[in-house]
Amino acid sequence: MEFKIQQVPERKVAGFHMVGPWEKTVHQGFEQLALWVKSQKITGSEWLAVYYDNPDEVPAEKLRCDTVLSVPEDFVVPENSEGVITTRIEAGLYAVARARVDDNDFAKPWNQFFDSLAAGESYQLTGKPCFEQYLNDGSESGVWDIDMYVPVADKR
Repeated sequence: MEFKIQQVPERKVAGFHMVGPWEKTVHQGFEQLALWVKSQKITGSEWLAVYYDNPDEVPAEKLRCDTVLSVPEDFVVPENSEGVITTRIEAGLYAVARARVDDNDFAKPWNQFFDSLAAGESYQLTGKPCFEQYLNDGSESGVWDIDMYVPVADKR
C-alpha cells in the first residue's frame, strides 16, 4: 500500500470516548456524534476516529477509541451535551495512506497499511494513537473513502 510521510498539525476535537470492540463502538459512537451534531447544530470540518490501542495486544472489550469531529480552537461544549468530550490529536510526523473500505471492513486496509509500514526501513511506529479521517459518508452504500494516519519516527 502506498503511503506518504507528512507533518500533521494538532487538531482540537469534540465527540465521544468509547470502550469495547471497535466493530461495535465506532459505529455506535458515530451514531451518537451524528445525533449530537444535528441537535446542537455543530459544524466541524473533519469526522475522525481515533484509536488508542493495538487490537493484537488489548482484548476487544477494552479497546478504546474516540469518535469525534475537529472543532475551532475556541469551541466550547454546549449545554445538554451529555458524554461529549474535547481533546486533542497531537501534531507530529505521520504516515498517511488513502483507502476505500467496502462492506464496512475497516480492518483490511489498516492491516495492509501496517504491513507496508513494517516492510519499510526508514520509519518506525511510535505507539501513539492512530486515526482515520472520513472523506465521505458511506453509511448508506457501505463504501467509505478514508485517510489513515499512523504516527511515526525516523529510524535514521
